[in-house]
Amino acid sequence: MTTLGSASAAPGERATGRLAVGQSRDGSPIGLPVAVVNGAAEGPVLYLQAASDGDELNGVGVVRRVAPRIDPAELSGTILVVGIANYHGFQVAQHRNPIDDTKLNRAYPGDENGTSSERIAAATFDAATRADYGLDLHQGSTSRMIHETRVRCGPRHRLHGECLDLAKAFDCGYVLDQKGPDGQLARAAPDEGVPMIDPELGGSVGWDERSIEVGVQGVENVLSYLEMVDGSAPENDQVRATGFEQYGAPAGGLIDLGKELGDRVERGEHLFSVTSVFGEREAEVSADTDGIFWRTRRLPQVASGEYICSVATDLDHV
Repeated sequence: MTTLGSASAAPGERATGRLAVGQSRDGSPIGLPVAVVNGAAEGPVLYLQAASDGDELNGVGVVRRVAPRIDPAELSGTILVVGIANYHGFQVAQHRNPIDDTKLNRAYPGDENGTSSERIAAATFDAATRADYGLDLHQGSTSRMIHETRVRCGPRHRLHGECLDLAKAFDCGYVLDQKGPDGQLARAAPDEGVPMIDPELGGSVGWDERSIEVGVQGVENVLSYLEMVDGSAPENDQVRATGFEQYGAPAGGLIDLGKELGDRVERGEHLFSVTSVFGEREAEVSADTDGIFWRTRRLPQVASGEYICSVATDLDHV
């Protein structure tokens, strides 16, 4: 029998339940939606998590489609799923946990006696570190972003190679291989011996069907790679970036982008312009380095200094 919160499943069974993470302001219990898919045959344990940022819903869309597709009778190993990690942020469609104004994916490994976010992080970290591998599903918040997988443990980490192989198996075409900030699950879990990656499934307001399908395929690719289901994992070349250049607006106004997501960028090439509401040209911005046009803001209006776009740099293939 495998248990996660109130979900318990024998080999060949699936179950759903709730993982307790505290109480709400009226004293009622709060539980994260969880599932256990326990394969009929022995194999690895995979941890799958979505919505640690409360407005990043593409991962929830992936969980909703993947969970019913997997037949426990045909599965080798076990999948532990936390369908919505940032309970409070999800309820109000906010990125951060509004109870403590914290970004949950900066709170790992958490504290079971700490703030709301620290308690959620502690409970989900305990589940994640019971696994052999992990996928923490994200997206570029409400920005527009390329589909990518992120390796966050850093190139000198003892599990870097295993995390990179997991990112390649997910196979969405692009990998950001850069040590993440303190408190990220995909950085903290490898310290406990669990290879973990952070797939970023585009960016959207609400959710995006294309990004969800990329995520579903990525999870299925990983299951094949780990030999938890029948099938062959893809062996496609991925573009890897190990750096970012971010660009802000030198003036306020309305932006016109000169590139599309995924476009190659050369140093000195036009990235965007800023105009007044009357079409008067206020500023022009060019690339400082070669790279790939990776992420942009969604809305056209900007204040001076506000974020506009990112160019991924230091590229190779893996």
